Amino acid sequence: MPAHGRPHAYARAVLRILDARTGEPAPAAPARRGLTRIEAYASGLDPTALRVLLTADLLVRALELGGTPVWAILTAPHRPAELRTAATTLAIRPFEDGRDVASGLGEAQVIHVVAQDAQNTPGEGPLLTVAPVDWAGAAGRARADAVTGGPVVAAGEVGPAGGEVPAVDADVRVTGGEARPADRGSGAADGEPGEADGARPADGPARPVEGPAAPADPAAALAGSATHDASPPGDGPAPPAGPAGPDASPPGDGPAPPAGPATPVAAPPGGLADLLVDPTALRLSLLSVPRGTPVRLDPAGLAEAARTLAGWRRAVAEWSRQPSRPVPEEVRVRLRAAWEDDLDLPGVLAVLRDVADAPGLPDGARFETYVYADRLLALDLARDLGSLG
Repeated sequence: MPAHGRPHAYARAVLRILDARTGEPAPAAPARRGLTRIEAYASGLDPTALRVLLTADLLVRALELGGTPVWAILTAPHRPAELRTAATTLAIRPFEDGRDVASGLGEAQVIHVVAQDAQNTPGEGPLLTVAPVDWAGAAGRARADAVTGGPVVAAGEVGPAGGEVPAVDADVRVTGGEARPADRGSGAADGEPGEADGARPADGPARPVEGPAAPADPAAALAGSATHDASPPGDGPAPPAGPAGPDASPPGDGPAPPAGPATPVAAPPGGLADLLVDPTALRLSLLSVPRGTPVRLDPAGLAEAARTLAGWRRAVAEWSRQPSRPVPEEVRVRLRAAWEDDLDLPGVLAVLRDVADAPGLPDGARFETYVYADRLLALDLARDLGSLG
């Protein structure tokens, strides 16, 4: 879709969501620019609750890319502390506590995000429902090894046997990880793609993007008493801290600080600690399925997602060696059309696959496209910049 000048939809984003109350599309941003309140409701600590929070997080990111101010609130009556820890591990931005909200802040609109099987319907405003997530758990590990040719490989690590990282997978099933949103290029408007300021010069190789490292071994904090309650405190030395997770400090930032002792908490139900071993793979898995479609996660699928992410990150690092080029207009229009159409994240991922394979497209444009889309996806696609020999 070639464009002569900036389209109106780009100057003023028109994100529309399917309102479960009416079955009709509704604008996610008010007609007059103003505050939108996003309220996420999680009834427990399980994979479905994480998907609800992830959907709310994506809605917040998409609205902010369009220049709409957002206020995000979480209502979680059961085990909210553990749920927030799991959400942070999944690169979900912090939510304010719904119990502390005495009154609104003059918001122009309120959007509610709930699970499809929620017992109580929240108050007025558009309603987004999220289909359930079923986690097969550790029972599927043997099947995963048979499918992938070896044990699960964390995102960013080399693959089995030959050590080759596969090319971008056309059938993405999974993802996750903390994102470092790339700054817009000089003169960019709200949400406008451009060269990542500070990430790469226009005529030379990229420099690593600095940012906070993800917590080391985040699953340990969720595993809690499941791993540390075997012997009471004081009976012996604490077990050594595990290796840093896949989203530890990027190359060149120096060694990650040593992990502190895990705080014993009750083991989360539904195998969340095991599920969050590779949070970026989990995030990609959930983004790859429309939110109204139930998801069945298993170790094989998460391993496939981890390998897909490794391929993408390696490709982004390779592309960054070439001079920067702007995101092609037709690509930018396709990306925004996808996420503004009821948060169609599988559509966004399809655009990225097309960009990776598009003949004749400069590598600098591929790089900028992936970095731009990652401001919404939060898959840390630029994590391996500067790591190639």
